[in-house]
Parts: sequence; C-alpha cells; structure tokens
Amino acid sequence: MRQYPEVSFEDRMGTVDFQVGGRPHITVDAEICRSCTTKECVHACPAKLFVPTGDGGILFNYEQCFECGTCYQICNKAGAITWTYPDGGHGVVFRRG
Repeated sequence: MRQYPEVSFEDRMGTVDFQVGGRPHITVDAEICRSCTTKECVHACPAKLFVPTGDGGILFNYEQCFECGTCYQICNKAGAITWTYPDGGHGVVFRRG
C-alpha cells in the first residue's frame, strides 16, 4: 500500500488561493446546530472551518472552503447545512496538484 507523506495544515492551506464571493455558498442554521451533540462537521472539515462555540453552536467561515462538500455529506441534521457551489469566478483555486 502506498504511503503518502504527512502534510501540515499550514502547508495544505498554502497550496490554494480563494476568490471570495460576496454570497456565502454554505450557510449553517445555528439553531439546528445547537441541538447537534456529535458535530461531525467540526471533525471532518479539511479546512477546519467549523468551530464549536461555548453555547453549543457552530461558528463557520465559508471564505477558505475547499468546496469538497464533506460538511454537507457528513451532517446528520436535516437542514443544518445548505451547500451550493460559489458563484462563477469565485471559490477555491488550487495552485499545485
């Protein structure tokens, strides 16, 4: 089995640029997230964009999203995450790889 070298978070983030659009392509329903006890999105997002808050909610930043859709796929709370692609000309730009 092929072993891939471990890449630090900073190195991974250094390989991409983001053309941030004015419209968030992901929205999070704070009330639904507050009732979630597992918060899979916090653990699964490769860009670490979901941060739990002290009141049980989620703080989310769409501006450095890889557009992988992991948060939307893994979330088990209906309506908690709304996901679309960014508007044309915006979003992630992979510089290497």
